Amino acid sequence: MSQSSAVPAQAPAAHHWRPLCRRQDLIANSGVVAWLDGAQVALFHLPHGEAGERIFAIDNRDPKSGANVIGRGIVGQIKGDLVVASPLYKQHFRLNDGTCLEYPEQRLRVWPARLNGDTVEIAVAR
Repeated sequence: MSQSSAVPAQAPAAHHWRPLCRRQDLIANSGVVAWLDGAQVALFHLPHGEAGERIFAIDNRDPKSGANVIGRGIVGQIKGDLVVASPLYKQHFRLNDGTCLEYPEQRLRVWPARLNGDTVEIAVAR
């Protein structure tokens, strides 16, 4: 399989890429949730952005409510940042780094993600 050139993603040196799901499991401009080593990962597929096709992987657990709902959030853009709005309290998390715009003390874990052919891969620690 060859990596899709439309989705540049770099994994830190101490990480390796693991398959998580298939491209057909994704919903354009929306979230789906996958299971990874005991964690729920919300995957967001943005096929037509300014930077080309992109995949984001972010923790599905909302830190304010404790509910696993981030994958149901609405994707948008605030001041140039791609964000997802939590469906419960409506706080916004940056897809790139998981930081919350309204509450800086809240942060979601993020994973590097990419398309490798038709496989969605996520970078995990070795």
